[in-house]
Amino acid sequence: MSTALGVQLSKIIRRKVEEMIRLCQGVDEETAARAPSGRWSPKQIISHLCGPEGTGGMPMIRRILHEDTPRLDLEVANPFYSKNREGMTLGELLKEFERGHLQFAEFVTTLTEEQLSRKAHVPLLKETPLGVYPTLAEFVKAMAEYHMDFHVKHMREILQALRAAPSG
Repeated sequence: MSTALGVQLSKIIRRKVEEMIRLCQGVDEETAARAPSGRWSPKQIISHLCGPEGTGGMPMIRRILHEDTPRLDLEVANPFYSKNREGMTLGELLKEFERGHLQFAEFVTTLTEEQLSRKAHVPLLKETPLGVYPTLAEFVKAMAEYHMDFHVKHMREILQALRAAPSG
């Protein structure tokens, strides 16, 4: 049975996925594989949003659902850019990103109020309004709204920098 909060979270996730996909439309493979000095390439940004290869972000969510206040150490600087993902086209990476996030959006609608109220220990969030012990709902919302929005803006910056710079 869907909860109103689960449906709301699902809509946020879906909206951010659509925004990223629109942003990446028309990006050619050469541009997708390039990166400004010291920055990530468009493919690395999408890979990061896919999460660890083969699992995505679901193991964290399952831990929150099945463990009492599990400690989650987020890997914010890890693009999860494996040899396999390096060999994928941007379109293939976007499909993986879309599939994983839409499955996650659907999964969130199945969670009960009790499940959405479970807490995690996330030291990285200490200096944020969420604090160190966000609920699952707060964590999901932050990942969808803040994290995804951050990388949508990140992608815009990178694409603008790549289009302004000559390829080489």
